[in-house]
Amino acid sequence: MEDLMTVVDWSRWQFALTAIYHWLFVPLTLGLSVMVAIMETIYVRTNSPKWLAATKFWMTLFGINFAIGVATGLVLEFEFGTNWSNYSWFVGDIFGAPLAIEGIVAFFMESTFVAVMFFGWDKVGRGFHLTATWLTAIGASISALWILVANAWMQYPAGTEFDPAQMRNIMTDFWALFSGVAVNKFFHAVFSGWALAGVFVIGVSCWMLFINRNTAFALRSIKVGAWTGLAGLLLTMYTGDGSAVEVTRCQPMKLAAMEGLYHGSSEQSLVAFGLVNPDKSWNNTEDEYLFSLEIPYGLSILANHDMHSFVPGISDIIKGVSVNAQGDTINTVSYAERIARGKQAHEALRRYDIARANGDKAAMATAQKALQADYKYFGYGYFDSVDEAIPPVGMTFYSFRIMVMLGSYFLLFYIVVLFGVYYRDWLLHSRWMQVVAMLSVPLMWVCSEAGWIVAEVGRQPWTVQDLLPTRAAISSLPASSVITTFWLFAGIFTILLIAEVSIMMHQISIRSTQDLETATTH
Repeated sequence: MEDLMTVVDWSRWQFALTAIYHWLFVPLTLGLSVMVAIMETIYVRTNSPKWLAATKFWMTLFGINFAIGVATGLVLEFEFGTNWSNYSWFVGDIFGAPLAIEGIVAFFMESTFVAVMFFGWDKVGRGFHLTATWLTAIGASISALWILVANAWMQYPAGTEFDPAQMRNIMTDFWALFSGVAVNKFFHAVFSGWALAGVFVIGVSCWMLFINRNTAFALRSIKVGAWTGLAGLLLTMYTGDGSAVEVTRCQPMKLAAMEGLYHGSSEQSLVAFGLVNPDKSWNNTEDEYLFSLEIPYGLSILANHDMHSFVPGISDIIKGVSVNAQGDTINTVSYAERIARGKQAHEALRRYDIARANGDKAAMATAQKALQADYKYFGYGYFDSVDEAIPPVGMTFYSFRIMVMLGSYFLLFYIVVLFGVYYRDWLLHSRWMQVVAMLSVPLMWVCSEAGWIVAEVGRQPWTVQDLLPTRAAISSLPASSVITTFWLFAGIFTILLIAEVSIMMHQISIRSTQDLETATTH
């Protein structure tokens, strides 16, 4: 068992490492592709060489980022088969479908039209080239759609049923994959890419202002980056609100971990800032927070859009206590009962397998009926204690606050930048503002990664919510192999990241010294 948990932990770290590195590139690809398309649209409409130069400058940076992102994404998909083979078997018919569509349709769409973007300037007409640029941006978003649909199904498995004859889940309703969880997750991720790319464009442009080169070019780029980024950030906040409602409905334990909430109540406040008590557990009397600054009614509004609604905490969920719309205390299924019924589902599956081997159809039918009755608690049958079903509270709590606080900062950042562009020109020409803009670039990535940590760490210990915990999803591998590949990938991905940053900085440096007002060469 100790070796198994070592394999599980290292496999989780390896997948997290790959996902974190991959997500460094994805949002910039999503956002920059849209901004390049906007700039080229302006160029086609105005026939201005200034906008052609802007399009080609930012397209070069997009291309560098796109190439590295593809490499890390391929590794991420291969890890499902190498490290998580039980998961791949258990949900292969469902999880594989959107990934196959992503590979066949979206990826080939991106690959085809990105070639026209970079090499078709003198070979196709302006209209066709502009169409290719927009289709590249759309293809990047479609690619993200299918990946995020697959991820959302892991958070909220819908449209499937378990087939005991195959020992795996099969799809019963393809369109159920597009649940509220999936829709909110997709738009939240894509719009956050716009917001991130906006900060990137502003930060690079402020570097040009800092060295006093291509200032007019920089200010034009800042306008596109700020407007697109602000739109993306506002839409990210809107879809984030929708995601909070879906988490409340489908993953209440994740919401409780995000808030560090153990004992919920009606009219529940939201912790704006605080320190969770590391000694607190669901069954002791310790205080939840060492310190907290709370917003009255905040969590009830966030979770249910009702300031008087009840929001359960970790202890409430474990004990199976909730409150209905009328304010009456009701009992749901406690975690102890879920574990017991999950083990019953496991036993029913074993009886079914034995009956099938013996050709006893009557016993098979009886066992299948018992399995179906308890299958929604199937995953809990792998646990021996309710404590195993609680996500890491501290990491989820702090990551959520980092995301929210930095998101609020960037809202103010965009407003100040736009104010400076249109009303106070001196603001963007001030050294302190330029430094703030450049330092904001890495902070935006911290905000973006924190959001993914909330989504994935808050889902633990589940690979598929309520159906398959990580310990049951793992491949049969020696721990030494996983540890070795972890450090191997860590080294390779770090080299790739250093290479991308170096190449981008080199391109920014040499092109900043050129005359970008009239440059039209690719």
